Amino acid sequence: MSVFTIMDLCAGIGGIRHGFEMTGHFHNVLSAEIEPNACAAYKHLYGEDPTNDLTSEAFKKKTKNLDCDVLAAGFPCQTFSRAGKKAGFKDEEKGIIFFAIRDIIKGMKRRPKCLVLENVDNLLTHDKGNTFKTILKTLIQELGYHVVGAALDPKTGEPIFNSKDFIRNSKNFGVPQNRPRVYMIAFDKRRYKSKIKNLPTSTPSENKHIHLYKSLNDLLDKEVEPKYFLSSGYLKTLEKHAEREKKKGHGFGYRIVNTPDIPNPIANTILATGGSGKERNLVLDVQNGKKYAGQEAMLKKSPINNKNIRMMTPNEWGKLQGFVNYGFKKGRKDMFSFPENLTDSAKYKLFGNAVTIPVARTMADFVLECLGLLGE
Repeated sequence: MSVFTIMDLCAGIGGIRHGFEMTGHFHNVLSAEIEPNACAAYKHLYGEDPTNDLTSEAFKKKTKNLDCDVLAAGFPCQTFSRAGKKAGFKDEEKGIIFFAIRDIIKGMKRRPKCLVLENVDNLLTHDKGNTFKTILKTLIQELGYHVVGAALDPKTGEPIFNSKDFIRNSKNFGVPQNRPRVYMIAFDKRRYKSKIKNLPTSTPSENKHIHLYKSLNDLLDKEVEPKYFLSSGYLKTLEKHAEREKKKGHGFGYRIVNTPDIPNPIANTILATGGSGKERNLVLDVQNGKKYAGQEAMLKKSPINNKNIRMMTPNEWGKLQGFVNYGFKKGRKDMFSFPENLTDSAKYKLFGNAVTIPVARTMADFVLECLGLLGE
């Protein structure tokens, strides 16, 4: 089978790119990312500096004559997410990134054969569904791509689709994380014409061949530093907040995701925003907790709690996203690492922003299957 070229836009730390390259049939030719820590981590992992502003004219010139088979982009999700301001396309900085991607495709002399786009599941309902419909109409009507799982109504010109065909959850791809995300895969109708009818009607909803962990407990680190355990004062604050919210009839508050009453625990979605993503993914760690209970710890205003409750570590978040113990594993050796001097806070943010590698790998296999059906 051929080796196809891929362009990695809104690259983050390369989750999509790496999932595709793991197949052995894709080679990255250009990347774009502007967040400094992400750029540093990307360069550290792949030996390439992705620092490019895809909205700039300079970058558009780079792409004009580029030989690129697959354009991939996990375009900024904060503006569409529940955790963000939900400004959508009105967000001047992030909301218009999709249209910059559209302009890049329009300006390329050799259009990509395939587009792979990822975003939060809230994209489907944002602005009463109009945001997602705008994206589909742009891809299908304006750019001339066939989006797997969608079509335009011949009478009204409005998109026809089932939302369930676009939401794919990391928990169904070998990692214990409840992370629903929208995946859009599209193929060039101008190039493939009638062959488009040979394509499947939906993307894979699971991968039964990737078995990384039975539950969240299987990926927890054996040795954990005391800094990850909550102070007794902070835990008490969280408990009081949860109690207040409960009285109001709300479900907000911290979560311990591996309590003994949960047979096969999984993590809630890890978030780039950091704080809430960590507080809703607290774990019981009796083995380490007993060692540290009552100890004074640096930067903590009160002693470590005696209930054995801690935050997950960045390394554990790396496992939840498939970077650690999967994507960069060579035999028994794990080759994943971050650049030196990167803070825990930065690591949490980078993993929270990343695309889950096992899902990306599954989508890469799907793209290969589709390209074969199209005669490539």
